[in-house]
Amino acid sequence: MTTARETTHFGEREVALEDKQGLVNDVFHAVADRYDLMNDLMSAGVHRIWKDAMVARLAPPRTGTRPYRVLDMAGGTGDIAERIINASVGYAEVVVSDINTDMLRVGAERARKWRFPGQVSFVEANAEALPFEDGSFDAYTIAFGIRNVPRIDRALSEAHRVLRRGGRFLCLEFSHVDVPGLDALYRTFSDRGIPPMGRMVTGDAQPYQYLVESIRKFPDPARFSQMIAAAGFRRITHTPFSGNIAALHGGWKL
Repeated sequence: MTTARETTHFGEREVALEDKQGLVNDVFHAVADRYDLMNDLMSAGVHRIWKDAMVARLAPPRTGTRPYRVLDMAGGTGDIAERIINASVGYAEVVVSDINTDMLRVGAERARKWRFPGQVSFVEANAEALPFEDGSFDAYTIAFGIRNVPRIDRALSEAHRVLRRGGRFLCLEFSHVDVPGLDALYRTFSDRGIPPMGRMVTGDAQPYQYLVESIRKFPDPARFSQMIAAAGFRRITHTPFSGNIAALHGGWKL
């Protein structure tokens, strides 16, 4: 008797669950060197405002009896980590973790030129099985990465595990536009603008076709908030940005 294989989505395609991570890795290997440039082009730079708002919400302290430790998951290029460290004036220590070696390479190269290069480290790791001890971080951040994780519930559970009691979880992710008129405009731009733009900048439209499709497959804010709560977090929040093109989700380990 043959057991049915568990499947999941890779954009609009249905694939075997165990195959998704490799497919996602291929996408980010292809776009790593132009990843931040494409973010600027796709959002007209607005992603920077969203990320600044995320770090402002985190409000990393600038002093204390010990360093403020942050795990920035799926943060390969380091743009969130740099913001956190600068906001803390070099007090925070950020571990940038990503499953993709090319994204980490780009981040590590850039970090040499940061104002506080000694406050960051780069660790290759899978969000579903983190190599860090229980309760070892004060905050866990992830920006535009969790929708690419095959088993989101496992990633959320791992986030909860590695946080100290009183630790903060913040997740910035694309969402579902809820403004009449803007939703149709955004869909048209996503379908007709982003993949060709990706081809022009990176030489390949396919990775950006996947990214567009992955946004549509991501749970809506209410469902994702339920998933965060199921992982053990409390005081769940959801803040929409720009007509809910993106949303900042938060929770606490209490």
